[in-house]
Formats: sequence, C-alpha cells, structure tokens
Amino acid sequence: MRNNLFLRAAIFLSIFSSPLFGNSSNDFSFEKSWRNEVNILRIGLLGGENEADRIKNYECWRVYLENNLKIPVKFFPASDYAGVIHGLLGGFLDYASIGASGYAAIFIENPDIVEPILTVKENDGSKGYKAAMYVKKSSKIFSLEDMKNKSIAWSDPNSTSGFLVPSYEFVKKGISINDYFSYTGFAGGHEQAVIAVLNNQYDAGVTWVSGIGEVDEGYTRGVLKNMSNKGLLNLNDIRVIWLSDIIINGPHVIQKSLPVDFKKKITNLNLELYKKNLSCYNQITNGNSLGFVKVDENDYQNIIKMRKEIKSQRRAR
Repeated sequence: MRNNLFLRAAIFLSIFSSPLFGNSSNDFSFEKSWRNEVNILRIGLLGGENEADRIKNYECWRVYLENNLKIPVKFFPASDYAGVIHGLLGGFLDYASIGASGYAAIFIENPDIVEPILTVKENDGSKGYKAAMYVKKSSKIFSLEDMKNKSIAWSDPNSTSGFLVPSYEFVKKGISINDYFSYTGFAGGHEQAVIAVLNNQYDAGVTWVSGIGEVDEGYTRGVLKNMSNKGLLNLNDIRVIWLSDIIINGPHVIQKSLPVDFKKKITNLNLELYKKNLSCYNQITNGNSLGFVKVDENDYQNIIKMRKEIKSQRRAR
C-alpha cells in the first residue's frame, strides 16, 4: 500500500506543472465549520489545449471562487487527461471538470473517490453534446462510408468524444476499427488532432461539439468554435461528416471526503456563475449554453458501461 502511494505521488508530480494561483488575502474569515478542514482548493485542468490559453480562460473562475470561498484556489494543469484522473485518484486534487469517460475511469477503479455534482445545460435544454468527425474540406470524404481505408486521429484515450463514443458506436455499426481504417493514432488532445488533420497527417479526426446551431459557425459550443475564436482554425477549411448520438456533458467532480457544507457551497457558487459572470461562464465552458445543472453518478452509468465494454474488447484482441 505504501509503495502504491509513493507511485501515485511520483506520477502526479511528473505529469503536473507547478501550481498556478494568484495572491490571496491574509484576512480570510474562518467562521464556517468547513473552514477548519479545508484551507485550500486544488483544481485540476485537463490537457488538450495550450497551457497558457487554459490558464487565461480559467483565471476569472479562479478569482470568482477564491473571492467567495475566501481560501486560496490553485490550478494544476495536466499534460493529458490521465494527469487529472491520477491526481483525483491519488487525492492530490480536490476538484476538476472532466469528461464523462474520465469520470467513468475513476469510478471503475474506485467508486468512492469522487462524485459528479454539475454539468452544462445546453441551449436546447439538454445536458448533452455530440462527437463530430471532421475532414479537410478539400478532401473527397463526405461520409463515414468514405472513411474506409482512411486514417483517423483520436484525441486522447480518455476522451469521451475523441475516442470512447466514436469507437463504441462504430463497433455497434459492425465496423472493425483495425480493419476499416488504414491506421489510427492519438494526437495528444482535441486541438492537436485538428491541426494534424489540417497538416495532412490524418484524413479525419474526432472532437466534441454541441451539435446545436450552424455547423459553419462551429455550432454553439465546442472545440471547433473555440479554435475559430482563437484564430487557430478557419471553419471553411473543414467539413463535419459524422455526428454521434447525444452524449451527456462531462461533470464537475469533487472529492467525496470533503465536508458536505463545503461541497454545497462550491456547488451553489458554480450554479450562480451563469448569472453573476456570464462572460466567465462562457469562457470556461467553450461557448454559449444555459448554465450549470446538478448531476449525480446515475447520469453517467451508460458511459461507465460503455468504457467497460471498450476496455474488454481491447483486452480480447
């Protein structure tokens, strides 16, 4: 057990960069009971995006939480999805916004570590989004059928839209991943996969989009819209050729061991963010939606089942 704890510590320290946080006031009030147990909030930030962009986008949220919780709030950016998963499992992180597949990975290993508390409500009132397969617009690929003997870039092995759901749905359609595509690979993140496709390293990639609104505008929310807004992608250069069934949005998760009053406090603060600071809410959720809504582990049972099936299929090969 002791060796296992040392191993988790080594993994965490090797994956995460230094904590990033701002100045904190010394006159914080500790009038609430939870303040005797919680004197810092450590939040993991997922990989797949330029680290400087991540910190810039989330800084308003850090300030909002720190000003209201009146304790230091520190960010720990991870180089990939696994970094946040290991950080939560090892107890080195208190909180994170992760994909549904990442939460499923944690639940499968230990269902008593974290609990999902919030997710995003889309403009149509749903709590879901879609995986999207895209190609260069100059290609002659217009459908999933055209992808036979073509290559595909997955985003990350722990990505819901960038690997898990497309893999699952393709298998259900009778498509053998290894036989149908000429080759597949992991690009290291959603943005990296888009760039790899644009640079002709792969014929197609998969990412997440709200599936709501105009495709030519990158939908209302998602990686394509976010990259367009940052000037990293001209939406006229790509074509979406396939959309998955609806996927529940990834949850904000928190350590189960934290005080109940603290968990209620941070849940309520995030529920209020949409009304109190809409621009900040839009920044941290990559586009336009209707605010956070509550969720629990029951909302993610289908993703957990899906992850178990894909894992067993890979072992059987």
